[in-house]
Amino acid sequence: MDKVRFGVIGIGNMGTSHVNWLGKGEVKDAVLTAACDIKPSRLDWVRANFGDVACFEDYHQLLDSGLCDAILIATPHYYHPIIGIDAFKKGIAVLSEKPVGVYVKKVRELIAAADESGLAFGIMYNQRTSPQYQKIREIVQSGELGQLKRCVWIITDWYRTQAYYDSGAWRATWAGEGGGVLLNQAPHNLDLWQWIFGMPKKIRAFCAFGKYHNIEVEDDVTAYAEYENGATSVFITTTGEYPGTNRLEITGSRGKIVYENGKITYWKLAVDERENTFKSDKGFDRIDYEIIDLTQPGGGGPQHKGILQNFTNHILHGEPLLADGREGINMVALANAMMLSTWKNDWVEVDNDGEEFYQHLREKIATSTVKKEGVEAVADLTDSFGT
Repeated sequence: MDKVRFGVIGIGNMGTSHVNWLGKGEVKDAVLTAACDIKPSRLDWVRANFGDVACFEDYHQLLDSGLCDAILIATPHYYHPIIGIDAFKKGIAVLSEKPVGVYVKKVRELIAAADESGLAFGIMYNQRTSPQYQKIREIVQSGELGQLKRCVWIITDWYRTQAYYDSGAWRATWAGEGGGVLLNQAPHNLDLWQWIFGMPKKIRAFCAFGKYHNIEVEDDVTAYAEYENGATSVFITTTGEYPGTNRLEITGSRGKIVYENGKITYWKLAVDERENTFKSDKGFDRIDYEIIDLTQPGGGGPQHKGILQNFTNHILHGEPLLADGREGINMVALANAMMLSTWKNDWVEVDNDGEEFYQHLREKIATSTVKKEGVEAVADLTDSFGT
């Protein structure tokens, strides 16, 4: 194989961009051969702009066509693992948009299908291509910050209007989307949080549902997490504030890193704070530090096209995946734990079998008073998710 033949399933906002990048040859050694959407108008757009691309209204037909080595899934969330499992069974590699699924139980099925197939499995965590986040992760993972103490991420610049939520029948419903800001806007932040700082042991969260919009899912979240080593985290996000904030602060015994407004600032202590605390004879001692600008060249990096290129290179040349699809379960586990903690009004262990969240989600779907045309079919699918 000298080129990877891609099919894009779901030609909405992100799917349209993926079709453009692949169809215009902006990803080396990748070619767009097929597209699928349930809306004929989206396929008309594909035909008008990329006439030699095969178009399908049923994704099963695309998978059976023999035209694709890999698919990129850009459908509503519930379909990501369903389509992915079907693709692996057909011998087709899978690159999924985020999130990789709505709940942990189904994501585990997808991972099992990927493992059984032995095929490439990636997720569109495009922000992992950012030189800024890569540098922060390097400092944290290397141990240069010393004993990790705290991570605080205030990510409230996801402002959305009611018109946004009204723009699609599947949006902001338990049956159509399975969640709100945690599953739609903040998945990248949840992924980067654990990618850089690690997975917490337990979470206590407070999700507000329809606090700022006429929706039934969460649009405001404050979560507190604890780790095995005693470190803690606070994660705050919403779609109901303007102007918002995007500030990531990580503290360790050797200093702290703050990333805000595109700039990384590193306060590097001359000595380890833990060591100084017990050796100093000064009750109000201060530790010398150096302030270092760690902002990297390259801005936000290649983003989506970078993940597409990396996935293509992985298939053709064995290049390590920057975003292995299996790692997508971590973000889903964090979001599930936050919502479950709210519903139970209690702490939740992040590493669990997913059954309790799944049952709560089914109840939310069954008792929903929000009825939107086109959502019922997705709700019906959820009835067979766990079987």
